[in-house]
Amino acid sequence: MAADLDPFTAEAPVRPPTLGALGAVRWAWRQLTSMRVALILLFLLAVAAVPGSVFPQRGVSPLKVQDYFTNDPTLARVLDALSMFDVYAAPWFAAIYLLLTVSLVGCIIPRVRVHLRAVRSLPPPAPRNLERLPVHQSAVVDVADARTVVTGVAASLAARRFRVRTADDGRSLAAEKGYLRESGNLVFHVSLLVLLVGLGVSALLGYKGTVVVVEGGGFSNTLSQYDTFQPGRRFDESMLAPFSFRLDALEASYLTDGPRRGQPSAFSADVVVTDSPGAAETPAQISVNHPLRVDGSKVFLLGTGYAPRFTVRDGNGDVVFSGAVPTLPQDAAFTSTGVVKVPDAQPDQLAFQVRFTPTAPEQVDPLLGPVSTFPEDDAPRVYLGAWTGDLGLDDGRPQNIYALETGGLEQLGNRALDPGESWELAGGEGSITFDGVSEFGNFQVARDPGRLWVLLGAVGAIAGVIVSLTVRRRRIWVRVTPEEAGRTLVTGAGLARTEDSGLAAEVDQVVALAVTSAGEEQR
Repeated sequence: MAADLDPFTAEAPVRPPTLGALGAVRWAWRQLTSMRVALILLFLLAVAAVPGSVFPQRGVSPLKVQDYFTNDPTLARVLDALSMFDVYAAPWFAAIYLLLTVSLVGCIIPRVRVHLRAVRSLPPPAPRNLERLPVHQSAVVDVADARTVVTGVAASLAARRFRVRTADDGRSLAAEKGYLRESGNLVFHVSLLVLLVGLGVSALLGYKGTVVVVEGGGFSNTLSQYDTFQPGRRFDESMLAPFSFRLDALEASYLTDGPRRGQPSAFSADVVVTDSPGAAETPAQISVNHPLRVDGSKVFLLGTGYAPRFTVRDGNGDVVFSGAVPTLPQDAAFTSTGVVKVPDAQPDQLAFQVRFTPTAPEQVDPLLGPVSTFPEDDAPRVYLGAWTGDLGLDDGRPQNIYALETGGLEQLGNRALDPGESWELAGGEGSITFDGVSEFGNFQVARDPGRLWVLLGAVGAIAGVIVSLTVRRRRIWVRVTPEEAGRTLVTGAGLARTEDSGLAAEVDQVVALAVTSAGEEQR
């Protein structure tokens, strides 16, 4: 006990009380629901989303992710361990998102209660000394009855949408205006919460996929039909709407004159839609900013391109490939590249590198190679490079369908073909015929169940910010004091929640109003 005594007072020192488990939880909750922490979490969410635009995401570009592992396996494993290839599905991103949502809820609920009490309550009575307020004004009127002056000022302020409270003795009043400022602030935070919830619903239950459809071909809304597919965390295949469509025609127009020659002016797709198996076919058109809406899903036309048609025969004379091959545009004039892979060819597998020009140049640039002169297929031509050997399609490793890995392959030569021309390959390996050109559309199918909530949240947030920035919260008090010779002193003062350069003028107007309504002259 002696060791615990203070040597100067010979008394036991006072120890501060500990928080305890419940107190620590309350302290943590108060910190989490503070506006400061909410702003920090909002900033962290924005920063956490940056890697999603820097690194390829596995759900959107799996081949680019694979390229990371091929080019730098060590760095790729580190990035993968940090969820850099799945940022929006990462646990740390979800933690920030959920903490921000909880923080906003904890901020909003108490403030709503406080604001509702303030809206229902009357303005506070006038302070004892109005002259001590930073903004005040006074005048003398030749009216002995103080109630007459207060009643006139109260009626005028009420007409200007002030909430007015008159004292019981009739000699003072309090008026307040600008409650919508805090209402706008609360609407902004509630709208932000609605927006987050909408984004969360879309991230859980929505999906987004892309598919390339050649003219004359079709698409059924099943997983196997997509080229790329990005599902939500709680997505189930049963959520896919059972619709399908057939692409009948693509229409694209381009500028033909001026410095913008060759730029697209419009493109659209004519499709025939079937809402469900066995349903009637319905014609529709998909164009920019006018998607096809089917059973809660939207089909967007992202772009168009060309798909040259080929027929390939192997060394035995058998047709081993026949169809259209979509190519990737490389410039505004739709110079495009692609690959034809023929693993079923005998006796050796075949592959063709394709360079397509919808309007072939008269002369090939020795440095740039063949480059199209206009995006429309006025004079189509393909430039082919033929290869033979093992294409490596049987080892289970994913390959880019638009690129050819030529390592270990033997080149058979190069040839340019116009529509209808054929090329007999060297060594009796087979032949290839350029049959013609079709167009393809790049479509995106998306289901976004939270989009309405996101829209409402965004509109509400903008409206709330506008109201909170334009409405001024201020209070005005007026007191009348009888003086000698039947005169009355009118004193007005004002106070604003924030800096308000117009408050002094408003107080002067109120005092002048009292003077004018009473018919007296200002001191």
